Amino acid sequence: MAGLLPRLPGGVLSHVEVYGVRHHGPGSARALRGALEEFKPDAVLIEGPPEADPIVELAGDPGMVPPVALLAYSPATSPDSGKGDGGDRKAAFWPFAEFSPEWQAIRYGLGAGVPVRFCDLPAAHQLVPTGEDEAEKAEEGGEAAEEGIRLDPLGWLAKAAGYDDAERWWDDVVEHRGGGRLPEEAPFPAIAEAMTELREQLAGLPEGAASAGLPPGHLRREEQREAHMRRTLRRTLKEGHERVAVVCGAWHVPALRAKVPAAHDDRTLRGLPKAKIAMTWVPWTHGRLAGHSGYGAGVRSPGWYHHLFAARDRPIERWLTAAARVLRDEDLHVSSAHVIEAVRLAEALAALRGRPLAGLDEVTEATRAVLCEGADLPVELIQKRMVVGERLGAVPERTPMVPLQRDLQAEQRRLRLKPSALDKEQDLDLRKPTDLERSRLLHRLRLLDVDWGVPADTGRSKGTFRETWTLVWRPEFDVELIEASAWGTTVRGATTARAKALATQATALADLTSVAERCLLADLGDALPTVMQALADRAAVDTDVAHLMSAMPALVRALRYGDVRGTSTGPLRTVVDGLVVRVCVGLPPAITGLDDDAAREFLGHVDAVHGALALLADDDHIERWRRTLEGLLSRPDTLHGLIEGRLTRLLLDAGRLHDVPDRMARAVSTGTPPARAAAWVEGFLSGGALLLMHDETLLRLVDGWISGLPGDSFTDVLPLLRRTFGAYASAERRAIGEQLRRLDRAPAASSRPPEDDVDGARAAPATATTLHILGWER
Repeated sequence: MAGLLPRLPGGVLSHVEVYGVRHHGPGSARALRGALEEFKPDAVLIEGPPEADPIVELAGDPGMVPPVALLAYSPATSPDSGKGDGGDRKAAFWPFAEFSPEWQAIRYGLGAGVPVRFCDLPAAHQLVPTGEDEAEKAEEGGEAAEEGIRLDPLGWLAKAAGYDDAERWWDDVVEHRGGGRLPEEAPFPAIAEAMTELREQLAGLPEGAASAGLPPGHLRREEQREAHMRRTLRRTLKEGHERVAVVCGAWHVPALRAKVPAAHDDRTLRGLPKAKIAMTWVPWTHGRLAGHSGYGAGVRSPGWYHHLFAARDRPIERWLTAAARVLRDEDLHVSSAHVIEAVRLAEALAALRGRPLAGLDEVTEATRAVLCEGADLPVELIQKRMVVGERLGAVPERTPMVPLQRDLQAEQRRLRLKPSALDKEQDLDLRKPTDLERSRLLHRLRLLDVDWGVPADTGRSKGTFRETWTLVWRPEFDVELIEASAWGTTVRGATTARAKALATQATALADLTSVAERCLLADLGDALPTVMQALADRAAVDTDVAHLMSAMPALVRALRYGDVRGTSTGPLRTVVDGLVVRVCVGLPPAITGLDDDAAREFLGHVDAVHGALALLADDDHIERWRRTLEGLLSRPDTLHGLIEGRLTRLLLDAGRLHDVPDRMARAVSTGTPPARAAAWVEGFLSGGALLLMHDETLLRLVDGWISGLPGDSFTDVLPLLRRTFGAYASAERRAIGEQLRRLDRAPAASSRPPEDDVDGARAAPATATTLHILGWER
């Protein structure tokens, strides 16, 4: 916009330039930087929340390393289920990368010493709950062209130009063309003209058609945003600024250039609801800039765009050289000749497709064909490492933070745990004080729903002194920390308060045992009395054996971890002792007469308690449990086949049964229904394949039973058998097959003797009786 605005007091003429950009476009960013250096404004207005004006100067701090984001949030006032303010608070991000035009405008203004302000509708208005789901679309049928103009103006222009991909069209017309350093190279006049034409076409449509397919309230919110941008521009000019640069999304350029009376904008903005919000800077990641992350203004290839912005010359050669380096780091052979041929192929593809510069599609095709020799996995590696190019930004120490965030940063520095946007495995030896403190910190954060670290196997190492965590920092953790600050100002204090609240609110015994286990893992001694009292009260009145059994494994793990970590577990041991006795007394009546679904559920409880008692290693409890199982097997007619088979296996492994072949023979005998026999076999064999691999008698019994099943029965039990044997490793299944092959070649001593040794006269009566029973009389 080069036109003159009305004369200001003192005879000064104001000159305003409106630069329409694409958010996170490297070509736009470079062109904008050149245009600002040419224009030399004395004030810069940027599309963004005005509440960030007091902290915009932090963008010039050396400690501010993009990608970063402005975060607007509702300050926490009171905890409620860990979310504060009833869990209804909202937050919003305004991300910036190095290649974002808005970021370059901020850095230019701060470097030039001119005021930098944000001119969008305040976040205080945008974060007010409206009762409408902005994500919901209007009625179906929004395929009309007019819908695409407002929601995706660039996509509409791309379609008009014959492109099926708006991002590729923008790359060709803006990102891959001149550097924008010269006025004639700047794309902004053409962008403004295109947007003006689109908005004029939209204005000429009927009102209903013009709003087709838009979310409820979208049009009204856009009018309010543009009215506030114009109001901010008027105020800036009124303050005496003579050369003002406005940086905004391309769609808004015509609205800011339009001659709209101030009174109209005042009416549009009058009476808007307002929420209390706070504003700060937080680190961001390239992954969260990608369109697939759900960010509305995202780009699919932030790493590629960063490269285009940073590489001022020969970007294709530099990119493919870096890709070769990534592949070599993975011990894949890639030579300089590969890189040269890949560059030639990318440039040839761009020429064939009429593109001014090889884009990501051409470079990726060249990478796959030449550097990766057609393989997809190396291409996926480059996609992750380079195309997205995951990186985590940083903010200065003096950035506004809630006390909980500062406490966590201090803990991270003390324990030398640096946040990273890339997955990182961390092995912890709990015998080392530093590793033990790291484990406690990660467990505390998980209690606050900040899953910076995710433990392998849910963090249960079954008596070992080691833990393995996968650490990856995500930007939304800052919001979680702000929400969790309602519980306290330090990580330990907030976690203690949250654990007490969880114990008070828990309604199920299993939930309480989980809280108790997490308190011990996190070393929250101050919370344990409250948690243990609630646990003891609940366990005393809960008569459901299934609930008691599901609660026991977590408590036993907590006891074991308490020993490893040196925490006091006396009250917890008392609860465990009582639970073992109550389970052993209540199990016989609870486990009899079960249907298939209930039997399978109880099978999981039995296995869990059996494993927990083995981990507890208390001889009295283990003996009481085994006697209980022996008592159940003494009356097998009341047990489901699945349960009977599993109890038989558990007692066999414990050395308490010596007639297992006879028991299996009865279980799979001809008089037993095939479904019950299959359930028995499934329960018995669910403990692992080693028994069949090394016990020839049992293998013969199973083989004989399966071989003798009639066709219909075999079809009925086949799913159960497949489920049982499918759980074995392929090597175990192969070993069982080899064992069966040997059995077929060498019959057992108990097998039928050769026919030559049979006394026909003595066998004749028995043979006749058998044939009569089977109905096969001669």
